[in-house]
Amino acid sequence: MRILTLNIWQEQGPWSQRMDAICDALEALAPDLICLQEVREVPQKIPNQAETLAEALGMEYVYEVAQPWGGGDEGIAILSRDPVRRRVSAELPTGEGRSRRVVLGARVEPSSGVGVWVFTTHLAYRLRDGALREAQVVAVDQFIEAQREDGETVVLCGDFNAIPEADEIRYLKGLTTLEGRRAYYQDAYCLLHPSAPGITWSSENPYTEPMAFLPRDRRLDYVFVSPPTKEGRGRIYSCDIVCNTPNIHGIWPSDHYALVTVIEP
Repeated sequence: MRILTLNIWQEQGPWSQRMDAICDALEALAPDLICLQEVREVPQKIPNQAETLAEALGMEYVYEVAQPWGGGDEGIAILSRDPVRRRVSAELPTGEGRSRRVVLGARVEPSSGVGVWVFTTHLAYRLRDGALREAQVVAVDQFIEAQREDGETVVLCGDFNAIPEADEIRYLKGLTTLEGRRAYYQDAYCLLHPSAPGITWSSENPYTEPMAFLPRDRRLDYVFVSPPTKEGRGRIYSCDIVCNTPNIHGIWPSDHYALVTVIEP
């Protein structure tokens, strides 16, 4: 199963051309599951971007609104080639003056007939929001555990707005305790590239310039996978950074790079 995650940067920059670039990249990469963040929908102006991509790629999609934005909504989405059998979502902890954040999950059935859960989220972005992100990852983990059944493979993707050394990421990797809880997911990129920085928000990408007040050249985007089983489910075969170059017209897909991961469902 091939899974891709990408923050598509709303309708910022040359967004119509960017949507074409994103669609071309996704078509070439041919993922089975796609997790999207910063998905916009504005009536009479911007059709739901997840729906647009799903129609172009021949995939099902589910979408969850996170917050109102620019006369419409911003949210997160999951696209799937396989049937979506169940859809779930939950609101995450937030703080005063902070954007509403959510987690979205879909249970899909690949051709093997064994169900797989995929979740996506987009955490608080401010540098001083570490404690809030900690509360958010604990809530995400609790929500996932309430949905999955024993033995089911779980994939958690998204823009976590945190570097690998941050406690919120270390919690998901089973390296620290938060709120008296422990979790464990495989960090797909780290597992396959333990010495590589894995930058997904780069100063080489001109679309990061509007947010240059935030440190660039950081790894902010992740694919986490539940522990592998004795039967091999959840095994990670590859994880690579993609959508990290402009197309022939000089258009970058987004201000974030994408990750594409291949696992045994």
